[in-house]
Amino acid sequence: MDDNEHREREHFFGAAKVVAGITVLSRVLGMLREMAIVWLGARWQNDAFQFAFAIPNLFRRLFGEGALSAAFVPVFTETAETSSHDRASRLLANALGLLAVFLLGLMILIQAGLLAWELALGGRPDRRLLVTLASIMLPFMVTVCLLALGSAALNCRGHFAYPAAAPIVLNVCVIAGAWLVAPYWRGDRAAQLTVIAASVALAGVLQLGGVLWLLRRSGLSIRPRLRPVEPGVKRMLKLMGPMIVGMGFLQLSSLFDYLVQWLFAARQSLTTVNLFGATLSRPLSEGVVVRVAAAQRLYQFPMGVLAISLGVAVFPLLSRYASRGNIAGLRDSLNRALRIAFMEGLATGTGLFLLAEPIMKLVYRHGDFSAADAVNAAFILRRYVLGMWAYCTYQIVLRAFYSLKDAMTPVKVSCALAVLYMGIVFSLIWVPFLGEGAFGVAPAITFSVNVVVLAALLRRRLGRIGGRRLLASASRSVLCCLVMAAVVELLKRSLAGGGSAVVVTACVPAGAAAFLLTARIIRAAELNELIGSLRKQPQNHGESAPSETI
Repeated sequence: MDDNEHREREHFFGAAKVVAGITVLSRVLGMLREMAIVWLGARWQNDAFQFAFAIPNLFRRLFGEGALSAAFVPVFTETAETSSHDRASRLLANALGLLAVFLLGLMILIQAGLLAWELALGGRPDRRLLVTLASIMLPFMVTVCLLALGSAALNCRGHFAYPAAAPIVLNVCVIAGAWLVAPYWRGDRAAQLTVIAASVALAGVLQLGGVLWLLRRSGLSIRPRLRPVEPGVKRMLKLMGPMIVGMGFLQLSSLFDYLVQWLFAARQSLTTVNLFGATLSRPLSEGVVVRVAAAQRLYQFPMGVLAISLGVAVFPLLSRYASRGNIAGLRDSLNRALRIAFMEGLATGTGLFLLAEPIMKLVYRHGDFSAADAVNAAFILRRYVLGMWAYCTYQIVLRAFYSLKDAMTPVKVSCALAVLYMGIVFSLIWVPFLGEGAFGVAPAITFSVNVVVLAALLRRRLGRIGGRRLLASASRSVLCCLVMAAVVELLKRSLAGGGSAVVVTACVPAGAAAFLLTARIIRAAELNELIGSLRKQPQNHGESAPSETI
């Protein structure tokens, strides 16, 4: 490995730490944003808000961070590497123009569909509020997808700060709306949620303005262009075409959770449901959407700070190695990222499982969110974090396929598993001792299977990816987690009567210290990389990365 390649690699892995640092602030504000909403209570009005907000987020994952970004990053990177800056700039302008036109048309169609649905089925209060909130937040679908595309271009240019910080704008706007404006309508929960929905739409405009300004400062074109179409756009569309079908199904299946929660939750006078000719009691209670969202926010907090930050930063590096045909460098970087991601996932998953209830009570037990709601949400959280290791490593494996311009393989695997996922959810919600926990068990199972299958397919594509190093790293991580779990459990029992704040304040640093100390004692190589004090390794000039059998 020559000096330039070594510096380039360390730049991108170092960028993961920069992204993680900014994301910590973003996630903290995101937690405050979620708290402001959840504190309004686990009621049907808040269920309607969470469902409505899921609609623009679904399209963000599909068009902003899914099919389009997966096709855009490798093509944009290759264009910049092998052609010219001007050509890459024109490619971005074409992508922005095409995406903007498509999303505006899609927004109009969705809006028309929502209005037709409400008129056809009548104006029940819950349905009317759902349509109102969704209509207000639909423009966010357009702005956040364009933001994601612009952020991907900045990442490819080695700029990670603003793309990581952009969610801060959303969080600040929603917090201001919830804590400064919404209280003027105290007692009218629907009006308060309408104010928060409007703050979401405003945040989208501000976020997009920021990324467009930075793109212009980076010398990239921000004026959307439809003609002439750049050759790279055709390659992107060719990659996206079949992937849109698969990912569209996959994203619609993610909406399945909200539909099940909305349709099978008891609220107002709706206490039974007719299923296949039989009248059954609704298995879910009012506020299930809010409780599941609270559990998701808590497990996604560390995942966003650590694993997603690592994946975002490493993706351009993997794409560069792939475009150069440097498979040895790609394998070595992939192995390193997987080891870090697995350690992060296992450590955070263990901690969240042990401290789920006190953390949930500390964060959300305020306002109209009751103690019973917090206990039920903690129950869901424990089921989610059983798959924490898989959620984190999936971010890396997925981007390895994207860097190879193969987005269809993970989509096909995920689509097959989506059918399994929906079957698990729909079956388990009727189990008396599980109920809402089904929404945590199902992703834990399917993501675990997904990672194993994709890793096997990736090994077939790239050859040996350092299986022995991965297994050794996993063993070290398990040992560190066992020591951490023992310390946390003993301390938690000794502080059982001290309240949630005391338990969390004492157990979190104690558990982290136990984990890090154990890692240091056993000389875990991942420790230095994880905490940002990577030692400078000897460089093997001209040598390829070592390969190992699995």
